[in-house]
Amino acid sequence: MNPEERITELTNRLNQYNYQYYQNSVSVVDDFTFDQLLTELTSLETQYPQFRQPDSPTARVGGTISKEFKTVFHRFPMLSLGNTYSEEDLIEFDKRVQKGLNGQNYEYICELKFDGVALSLTYENGVLIQGATRGDGVRGDDITNNIRTIRTVPLRVGGTDVPPLFEVRGEGFLPLAEFERINKEREDIGDALLANPRNAASGTFKQQDSGAVAKRRLDCFLYSFLSDVDIFQTHEESLVAMNQWGFNVSQTWQKCADIRDVMHYINEWETKRFDLPLGTDGIVIKVNRYDQQRDLGFTAKSPRWAIAFKYKALAASTVLNGIQYQVGRTGAVTPVALLTPVLLAGTIVKRASLHNANEIERLGVMMHDTVFVEKGGEIIPKITSVDLSRRTDQSQSIIYPTTCPACGTPLVRKESEANFYCPNERGCPPQKQARFEHFIQRRAMNIESLGEGKIELLIDRGLVQTPADLYNLTASDLLGIEKIFIDEESGKKRVVSFREKTVENILTAIERSKAQSFPDVLFGLGIRYVGNTTAEKLAVYFGSMDAIMNAGQEELLAVPDTGPRIAESVIAWFADEDNRDFVERLRLAGLQFVSEKKVVEQEGDTLTGKTFLYTGTFANFSREELESRIEANGGRLLSGISKKLNYLIVGENAGPSKVEKARKLNVPMIGEDEFMAMLVV
Repeated sequence: MNPEERITELTNRLNQYNYQYYQNSVSVVDDFTFDQLLTELTSLETQYPQFRQPDSPTARVGGTISKEFKTVFHRFPMLSLGNTYSEEDLIEFDKRVQKGLNGQNYEYICELKFDGVALSLTYENGVLIQGATRGDGVRGDDITNNIRTIRTVPLRVGGTDVPPLFEVRGEGFLPLAEFERINKEREDIGDALLANPRNAASGTFKQQDSGAVAKRRLDCFLYSFLSDVDIFQTHEESLVAMNQWGFNVSQTWQKCADIRDVMHYINEWETKRFDLPLGTDGIVIKVNRYDQQRDLGFTAKSPRWAIAFKYKALAASTVLNGIQYQVGRTGAVTPVALLTPVLLAGTIVKRASLHNANEIERLGVMMHDTVFVEKGGEIIPKITSVDLSRRTDQSQSIIYPTTCPACGTPLVRKESEANFYCPNERGCPPQKQARFEHFIQRRAMNIESLGEGKIELLIDRGLVQTPADLYNLTASDLLGIEKIFIDEESGKKRVVSFREKTVENILTAIERSKAQSFPDVLFGLGIRYVGNTTAEKLAVYFGSMDAIMNAGQEELLAVPDTGPRIAESVIAWFADEDNRDFVERLRLAGLQFVSEKKVVEQEGDTLTGKTFLYTGTFANFSREELESRIEANGGRLLSGISKKLNYLIVGENAGPSKVEKARKLNVPMIGEDEFMAMLVV
């Protein structure tokens, strides 16, 4: 089978596997087989880019970097809807519809109003050719590469009834579980938490690195079909057809015979919506028949045939009984409000975030105050204000602790940061525990068998002091030890014991972790501000642990998306002798300290003997593609600017420090076109 045929076969097979998994919840092949086929396809596409299919599943993992988003005009304006919070307004809306249709029979379609980012997807001959943001309703940003990373969005649709050119619209969103995962990671590395899923989704869609977008695992519900050809008579028919074509249509919509049915739907979903995987803030009501929509027409800003009912923000008042100060892996001390239990959005709320000392001061909250609690983004309970009318003589000022609540060490606070920190990194129990939990997590060393209190037990018994000690454990160390844990809230007992099978699983998982990739190891070290994505970029750029350990600030700043804060943190971490000793022990244990070298298919030798470095973004290459082309033509990449560098390739938004240093050392600087010309014999 020649490369073109194999690429076509792999593309079709993998797209079918994706369809079965995301549309029918069927796993046709296991993850390992899928990844192997995807790796083969990626390799073939790199060698033979001319045969890459427009619906290639490799688009799902991203990797392209846009120097800017092109502005595109919507073929059909993306108008906003009129909003209401009252049933009286809905009745008035229904009367206007009745009057506008001159007594015709009509019905409504009710859909949940998802809290995300409005998107427009255009398909030509069944292939996704453009994805755009709403923008101002007339024009938006072309974010096609980012849209392609959403695995539930079909890259190609088939069927005899699919029109040659059509547009679907929907809501791109960050699932609540993913939002919580990202915030847990951000808290873990010392970054500020994302405010809510909607803002996080909006920011993600506007990232210029589609590889970073793919890691956020965005999703999209489609709810609207548009075409120059009228192939449906009703909105209901279009929803059914889109679902059959493979689009992710939420099955929460309902056809309503009249406004009373609409009211029933609104009341039904007021609490049911909190069981969904994303935030919602209301209901969209649309006249079902398209000819009646045309008869009703539009105002200057919105359609007359649709309206959005917005649920009022759910809040509850309760009493602040106390504050628990939690210590995270980076030493950040976070206040958590302990509340008199109260029902909010279908769940009993006992705790709420107070974020930091600044937020306590801003709210003016005191102990034993009656406070109002809301669910930020419908997920995280937070105190929004104080009911001053109910403040009593029992209220007491909150005095933020000056010492660590876990180990008693005096807290420190950097001038530019809101959080107080415990500097006792190695002796503070929760910090030590959290460092182990960070090291063994799935995206780091993936030692899952050590969960459920086992790490705490190992620390208590003095068997481990740092994660490097895990690699010295033996069966005789572990067999037979146990501990009883008591849940603080419920008082229930739980026994953690190391029996023979448990010990075998733990030691096997520890040994298997030695095969985790270098980026995983780097992330597992727990360097502040170095999350999973940053660790991967550092690993790709430098290639080895030794290179990162010895890198200076300028070299670190040359890494894409690495700013002064990350560079300073990396330098400070590796300057610590205990940390360097920790790294050396991991090296001796056999962990991966070098990035895997990709096999490069040689294209030519026009760059043989020449060294290159690049800065900025490029119109025709992602960074990975640029590196691949340099190596495939005999060139060599350097990690920093020196007199050994032959050429600095300068793209858009080039790093000023690189350009300035190249100028001082008289290193020739070339543009993208000049580089491409060098590839031609």
